[in-house]
Amino acid sequence: MKDKVLERLLRYVKIDTTSDSTSPTCPSTAIQFDLARVLEAELKELGLTDVSLDENGYLMATLKGNTEGVETIGFISHMDTNEDVSGTNVNPRIIENYDGNDIVLNEELGVVTTVAETPELKRFVGEDIIVTDGTTLLGGDDKAGIAAIMTAMEYLIAHPEIKHGDIKVGFTPDEEIGRGADKFDVEKFGAKYAYTLDGGVEGELNYETFSAASAVVTIKGKNVHPGSAKNKMVNALYIAGKVMELFPESERPETTEGYEGFYHINELSGSVEEAKMVYLIRDHNKAKFEERKEFFAAQIKAISEKYDGRVTVEIKDQYYNMEEKLKSVMHIVDIATEAMKDQGVEPIIVPIRGGTDGSKLSFMGLPCPNIFTGGLNFHSKNECLPIRSMVKAAEVVVRIAEKFAERA
Repeated sequence: MKDKVLERLLRYVKIDTTSDSTSPTCPSTAIQFDLARVLEAELKELGLTDVSLDENGYLMATLKGNTEGVETIGFISHMDTNEDVSGTNVNPRIIENYDGNDIVLNEELGVVTTVAETPELKRFVGEDIIVTDGTTLLGGDDKAGIAAIMTAMEYLIAHPEIKHGDIKVGFTPDEEIGRGADKFDVEKFGAKYAYTLDGGVEGELNYETFSAASAVVTIKGKNVHPGSAKNKMVNALYIAGKVMELFPESERPETTEGYEGFYHINELSGSVEEAKMVYLIRDHNKAKFEERKEFFAAQIKAISEKYDGRVTVEIKDQYYNMEEKLKSVMHIVDIATEAMKDQGVEPIIVPIRGGTDGSKLSFMGLPCPNIFTGGLNFHSKNECLPIRSMVKAAEVVVRIAEKFAERA
């Protein structure tokens, strides 16, 4: 599968699909259709049926089964890339026979992927690794997932001796801005269970995510000429600094790991007159998640009282820990675990310190664990992808389909 999956990945990442959290449309950027249409044509060419691309950018297709009585399963990846780092003019290159040392991506800009910061690289000494040129992200999140799914479908078609039931394929827009499942038609998709391919290092398997909320803090200041501002000016930016001091340093993303939740200041903009802060509130534990939201609201209320009601907050839930919906169907996690072992991949079962389309889809009636793609350093110029891992992801997809048929 190596040549096929590599060719696809290198072709897909050249297509800019950056999503835009400020856009109200779905998809949030029209450029996501550029990849969707390429994939639509490719699915038809491979021979999948029921290929449909809707007005919101959701692409679905069916690989018909070749054996009776097998539960219909699906595989899902997202087409958009993260807006925080440019996805325009991606120029991937392949480090052949990686030697285990730091990788200089762009000497002129001083962009280096160090082993100290990415110790997982040590697992791939002697392997071929795809990297960026240090000016953009790679886009393996989640075009590696798409490439793995497409290659797995092609492999199943070419090997009819591998028994499988109906397999649904779904590619979504806007996952990176938290809207990937918002308009996903679960009934139309028609799968009983599904797997997202949106995970990290080889072997990663997730059935737990954060529960997530956003908190938008608005601060109304009062601008006066600084020369005559005494007892008159109210500086919204100064108050924003005070807001940041309300939340413990020990409960930030950069100081937490594993099951530890956090408060994350994700955006800060404004002037003396008005400032806006966007926080992310995260926790795996449902009770602690609710406590975090209550604590946040209470802190903002207290500081607002100090500044004459000038500080307000709007807290909105984004998604919930999918374990709540998966714990009753853990056999689908077991099947993925066994499929990995069958393909020589050691499962690494860890909670996602984030979310996937599967978070919402599980609560929409489509239980949906998450499988690795092999990528490292997502959402950064240091993003990289061992080719072997992407091949293994495709092999695991094939084996999961086969194991559902064996189980039937």
